[in-house]
Amino acid sequence: MILIGHPWVKSPEFCRVFSQDDIKASKADQIVLLEPLVDSHKLAQYCQDNGIPYAVVVNTVDDAIYANALGAAYMICEEDAALMIQPIAETYLFDTKVLVLIHSEKEIAKTARSGIDGVIFAGAIC
Repeated sequence: MILIGHPWVKSPEFCRVFSQDDIKASKADQIVLLEPLVDSHKLAQYCQDNGIPYAVVVNTVDDAIYANALGAAYMICEEDAALMIQPIAETYLFDTKVLVLIHSEKEIAKTARSGIDGVIFAGAIC
């Protein structure tokens, strides 16, 4: 299971971006985070074309399919969406990992029991 933002586990920093300039200003060791794909698909294409690892917020199965096709490293979603997306990601062997946004360590075990790829603590996003 992937743990992003837990104090015991070293993980990359995720940084919200809203433009190509923001992406260019990000640090090489950061994962850029795009807002929902419907609003950021051009930035996703830019990241894919330039080999920039990125995450994207997804809310639907359709968004998840597009995020994977656009080469996202991670997709971040709420638990309900993740429960629908994870089986599809496994069936089609997505390279994109599904992360549930969490606010407490207590949510880790529940997410693990659901078979989701991983979690990201809200505090890990700058």
